[in-house]
This record gives sequence, C-alpha cells and structure tokens, in this order.
Amino acid sequence: MKIGGATLNPFIMLDSDSKIWLERRFKESVRFDESMSKHTSLWVGGTADAFVMPEKPEELVELIKWSRQNDIPYLVIGDGTNLLVKDSGIRGIVIILTRCLKRISKRDTGKDGIIVTALAGARMQALCSFAVKNNLKGMNFAIGIPGTVGGGVMMNSGTAHGLIKSVLDSIKILLPDGHIKIIMKENLNFDYRRLSLKDEVKEANQGRPIILGACFRLHPSDPHELQKDAEKKLKARKERQPRSLPSAGCFFKNPLSGKTAGELIDLAGLKGKSTGGAEISLKHANFIINKDRASASDILALIELVQETVSKKFNINLELEVKIVGQ
Repeated sequence: MKIGGATLNPFIMLDSDSKIWLERRFKESVRFDESMSKHTSLWVGGTADAFVMPEKPEELVELIKWSRQNDIPYLVIGDGTNLLVKDSGIRGIVIILTRCLKRISKRDTGKDGIIVTALAGARMQALCSFAVKNNLKGMNFAIGIPGTVGGGVMMNSGTAHGLIKSVLDSIKILLPDGHIKIIMKENLNFDYRRLSLKDEVKEANQGRPIILGACFRLHPSDPHELQKDAEKKLKARKERQPRSLPSAGCFFKNPLSGKTAGELIDLAGLKGKSTGGAEISLKHANFIINKDRASASDILALIELVQETVSKKFNINLELEVKIVGQ
C-alpha cells in the first residue's frame, strides 16, 4: 500500500552525490536500481532509483527532510499490496516503513475501552491477530485484508462488516518539515476508500504528510466467540477471492449504489479476459491477476478494457481502488 510521498519533479534522477550520501547514511538498508516487482503483491514494476528501508523512526525523519532539502521526489509505501508500479519505474526514492514502524501496543482507558496503537509499518493482519489474542473486539472486519496499518488508514480499508474509520481514535503524521502532529478522528475527513489530509497538506505547503501510526479504540470480548468469528470471516474471504496468484486485491471501487464493481465486470462478460500475462480472475471479476509473468502494461490494458466496456454497457465509470505510480 501507498502511505504518502512528495511529487516534485518525476524526471529528476539521483546524482552521484545523493547516492553517496544515501549509501553512507543507510549502508545495507539502501539499494539502487531496485526492481519494484520484488516489493509489490502484483510482482510487476520497473526499477526505483533508490529503495531505502529505514531501521529507526529517526532515520525516516532525517531521510524525508534531506529529500525535501535536495528536491528529490520520494514515495512512501508499506507492503505494496494496493500498488501498480509502471514498467518505466520510479524516479527518486522509494521508502518502506515495515522495518522502522512495526510496533503494536495497548493501554486500558477504563470504561471507554482499550486503545491499541499500531505503527504505520505494522501489518494489518498483525493488528487483527493482536486484537484477537488480547480478547478485543472491533478489528475482525479486517481479517484477511493485506497490507500495512498506514495504508489501511489512508485507504479507509474495510469490508461489508466494517471500516477503519469506525474503530479509529486518532492518527499520528509526519509533516514534510519534520514536525509531528496528532489528529483526532473527529478532525479527519474520510470517504469511501480514502482519507483526505488536504488541510494538513495546505499547512505543510511542501507535500503530503506521512502517517506514522494510528490508535484504535477496541473493547473486551469473549475470547471463544472472538476466535470463532475471526476464523469464519477469514474462511469466507479465502473462498471468494483468488489467492494462489499475485494480485492487488480489488482493482475498482464499488459504485455508491447498485451492483458492485465485480458484478458489473462479470455482467459485461469480462471474466477470464486476458492481455499478455494478466487476466481478469474467473473467481472474482474485480481482481486482476498476474497469471504468467505479466507486465504493468498488460495490467493497464486490462484496466482500460474494463473501464471502457462497463462505461459503454452500463453508463457507469468505474474508479480505481489500486494506486498507479511511476513515470
């Protein structure tokens, strides 16, 4: 999932001085000309000029400030589960949070429940497991959702059983100037599959803030019932979604009313359609799978086919849920 970043000049290449600084500062935690196919759940994508894995939160803050000062574009990601990287790759720096921001903890607030704090690089499934192990209800709706907490918050991830915003208490963000800010839920603007941080962008006047972590308000529950419910939801998710081949989850947002995106794609007769090594899943029409060494261009061609066909047949414009990045 994508968590944040700065789009300055997408055609800026890293110069030798920048590479030297990155190598000295991050040593084995930086790679150059790194294929993004290794870091996305679709297994496609060109190379990133630099791929940095900060080990500590302080390193992340330093890297963001340095990138801003040197006008170097950066993209912050989690697990790359909701991301399509173009074949041309990414200019600048890709920063991954799964090393430096993965802690999960809890504190009792009394009658108002338990606050569980998960840093942005923690995986959603680790958060769901933490809740179940600590007999806390509220997160089971997210059982089976891939990716990290930061991406889940940015996407307002959810299912028919619930959404991130329903259990969120607050978030902590890093502004591009290095300042850290906590924002309570009531001051956040959520939409379908989206969290808007427009006010914070205006305030920073430098680029997008980065989510560092989130607090969730959960409640004690019967451990047996909680575990039983978690197993039931995970089983149902596995049964209705293709899981044996690389994918990025649901590609298109569901329309606000009427049939789901998957139903519309199915009714349009597109199940099983393929371009190159990419295919619209026979199991779930809102999934595009990498069936046989697909390229990003193969997937982009299928996206275009789906949008044009559904628009022509049903006069509905399907919006992407997956984020497309790259030159």
